[in-house]
Amino acid sequence: MNQSPFRSLRLAAAAGLGLVYVLGSPLVIAAGFPLDEARGGIPTLAPLLEKATPAIVNIATSTTVRATQNPLAQDPFFRQFFGNKDQPATRQVQAAGSGVIVDAAKGYIVTNNHVIAGADKITVTLKDGRQLEAKLVGTDDQTDIALVQVQDRIGLTAIALGDSAGLKVGDFVIAVGNPFGLGQTVTSGIISALGRGGLNIEGYEDFIQTDASINPGNSGGALLDLRGQVIGINTAIIGPAGGNVGIGFAVPIAMVKSVVDQLAEFGQVKRGRLGVEIADATPEVTKAMGLSVTQGAVITRVEADSPADKAGIKAGDVITRFQGADVRDSRDLRNRVGLVRLGQAVNLTFVRGAKATDARLQLAEIQQAAATPPGPQGRGGPPAPAPATAGIPAMAGSVLSDVDPARPAQGQKQGVVVTSVDTNSAAYRNGIRAGDVIVGINNRSVSTVSEFQKAAGQISGTMALAVVRDGRNQIVLVR
Repeated sequence: MNQSPFRSLRLAAAAGLGLVYVLGSPLVIAAGFPLDEARGGIPTLAPLLEKATPAIVNIATSTTVRATQNPLAQDPFFRQFFGNKDQPATRQVQAAGSGVIVDAAKGYIVTNNHVIAGADKITVTLKDGRQLEAKLVGTDDQTDIALVQVQDRIGLTAIALGDSAGLKVGDFVIAVGNPFGLGQTVTSGIISALGRGGLNIEGYEDFIQTDASINPGNSGGALLDLRGQVIGINTAIIGPAGGNVGIGFAVPIAMVKSVVDQLAEFGQVKRGRLGVEIADATPEVTKAMGLSVTQGAVITRVEADSPADKAGIKAGDVITRFQGADVRDSRDLRNRVGLVRLGQAVNLTFVRGAKATDARLQLAEIQQAAATPPGPQGRGGPPAPAPATAGIPAMAGSVLSDVDPARPAQGQKQGVVVTSVDTNSAAYRNGIRAGDVIVGINNRSVSTVSEFQKAAGQISGTMALAVVRDGRNQIVLVR
């Protein structure tokens, strides 16, 4: 006869996996799951949840929206079929979600921006059934985090915030929320992946992925670890039919903390910027650029007079560390910069060639530099024909010519001018624009079309083009 999984856990505990105390209760942890010795050693999350769930609330919203009216109702002839009654111009829409009490003394509750966006009225229902009216403190649509506050704080229970930085794939987690408006519901699972991004759900994405059931209405609820601490705020699911298929996402609590601190102080997030455009420093890209690093964020463009520019950072540099931690890729750097307050000083490390340089700079609100028209593009005759890019698929659709030294282009007396680009071409999709002056390829200078053709013909992978555009140097990665 097959052993039940519960029995297997109890046998594992008896084999000597050790005793710990969780939230003050004498529980045995076997295979990562707590056993309640007070009830004969049965596997259960009940003692943990008894302490944690009073801090997870249901949130109901009421929003006034414009009513969709039948255009025929405005016609005098057809009005008789609508009872000659004026249709209301607005209607009330009800919605439900979840929230987490993070500061009982101040009545602060964290939820998702999309739960309360546009709401005229926000009602919080506690686990004990009490209903409290809440007001919006602040919201950040870029991380989908919002902070609301209740005035009646008697008997509120806050929950401890955990550490999402130390999580590992395979850790057990618990999701608590209000799915489909049913009321507080608990599900469990594991962390399926970390650092999920590229989903285009939010502006800043660094999601915890879990298979713990998350459904509509769970948004804004808590993702807990087995200490009963919040490690994430449940935010989104991938559900083709609108329900759970085992792929849910939570905003890491480290990101939530940073956002909530600013929402409580300013009602919004005041972000700082480095003033750069970046791309992933993949092994393929760094090899093309002749660098020894294999990860980080490669600088493709630096804004004039930006903090990065003043710190001496240039296009082609690779940022490998930010605030004392390694940078995985461009999204990782963007997320971390986006959580730093405007005006705050930061430390970073960038690599140029074989040299790593440490820099300290103060983030600032950077205005996009106004584009300056390209300089005269002297050609000394007709431009080189389109076959100049023959055999270079990544540049297909562009027309190149030599810079005329007597009529510098973009301030350059040598280089390759892109005289035109078909907007439906591979070159355009790779970021090449008319007026660009190509002065290098894979850290090798080029001054004529023939030199460019020869160098490009020897490269089978990614090409890192050093381009002058609007008077500024930048890197364009073409594949």
